[in-house]
Amino acid sequence: VRPPVRPSRIPSVTSLPQQLKQQRDKLRQYQKRLSLGLERERALARQLLRDGKKEKAMLLLKKKRYQEQLLDKTENQISNLERMVQDIEFTQIEMKVIEGLKIGNECLNKMHQVMSIEEVERIIGETQDAVEYQRQIDELLAGSLTEEDEDAILEELNAITQEQLELPEVPSEPLPEKIPEVSPIKNRPKPELVAAS
Repeated sequence: VRPPVRPSRIPSVTSLPQQLKQQRDKLRQYQKRLSLGLERERALARQLLRDGKKEKAMLLLKKKRYQEQLLDKTENQISNLERMVQDIEFTQIEMKVIEGLKIGNECLNKMHQVMSIEEVERIIGETQDAVEYQRQIDELLAGSLTEEDEDAILEELNAITQEQLELPEVPSEPLPEKIPEVSPIKNRPKPELVAAS
């Protein structure tokens, strides 16, 4: 039989800053209580000295001194906790940035797989070849056509344009003055359908 699994006592990374802040706040509350107690004990030590109880006053001042040292240690612990919280929060931000960079790199790698350098060079080469071929055709046509050829080409272009724009001819006969009346179609009896036997 396996022993039951105990939950981990180590807090999760996301809840750790919150727990440290709670601990810091508790230490500050303890620090305030200690400060108030120190003021009361100092006043009480004065009263004991007035009453002639020097030994009790000394004992109370020793206790006060010990509590002041605790107060200093508490202040150091609070500073350490605040530094830890800042370090953890900064590390969490760094982790998010690194995760973002990782995702970005994965996307770039996928894009590079789709479009390799060789493919880009091939496309650029084909485009340059096509531009060069077009330039050569333009040079051949520009150098081999005479002014008469240019005029013939323009005439042919105009003819094609006119063909596309040609409208039907308008009749030359005058239109009749009166439109003849159209006689309504009489209802003719429909032939009866005979079923085939």
